[in-house]
Amino acid sequence: MTWSIIARDAITGEFGIAVATRFFAVGALVPYIAPGIGAVATQALVNPYYGIDGLKLLRAGCSPCDVLESLIAADPGHDSRQVHVMDTGGRIAAYTGGTCVDWCGHIKGDGFSIAGNMLAGGNVLDDTAMAYVANEKLPFAQRLIAAMHAGEAAGGDKRGRQSAALLIHGDEEWPVLDLRVDDHADPLAELERLEQVSRERWVHFRTNLPSRSNPAGITDREAIDTKIELGIETARASRT
Repeated sequence: MTWSIIARDAITGEFGIAVATRFFAVGALVPYIAPGIGAVATQALVNPYYGIDGLKLLRAGCSPCDVLESLIAADPGHDSRQVHVMDTGGRIAAYTGGTCVDWCGHIKGDGFSIAGNMLAGGNVLDDTAMAYVANEKLPFAQRLIAAMHAGEAAGGDKRGRQSAALLIHGDEEWPVLDLRVDDHADPLAELERLEQVSRERWVHFRTNLPSRSNPAGITDREAIDTKIELGIETARASRT
């Protein structure tokens, strides 16, 4: 009842997952990312422990194929699951259970993995992939959303639309971007709007947050405001 893309930005090394479905709050259960380690998307009759335990296994050094084998072996209901996994080395593994609803399947490319079930057809994944490849010059978040828009234009979830999400992680344990549209008539359009709003202040503010290399971050409020305003001015100048 979902399709999703896992990707790793070749420039920044960030992992991202974008997902959409005709179901409530898809961002709460589908996307899981461990910074610098890998990502898991668990869907169909979703099993959240595929994401939770899958990241634990990736952190322990397991390959994506080994991760899938372990998850499936531990789950008597695996025939109803769909999951795909990508690690920092670009290795990808995917599984679609035999009772997942058609159309269902998976494709992969250079630096990305796409999986879906209960879709209008296989071209949903194909068009998602083509758009992701074609938009390599877009910023990572916008590229992921553009790819999902293309999949929706090809039919998307055959039942309709309800929720969408975008999760991106860089080097830190907290996300670069974590956007959720839990219940909306046009969730991908709303996700796109939220991403645009994030560029107004959030993308400039987040550079002040604590990091492992700078545990205090920036706490001078005047300096924070100055940095935000400078970022906003720079963004405005680039659009003119």
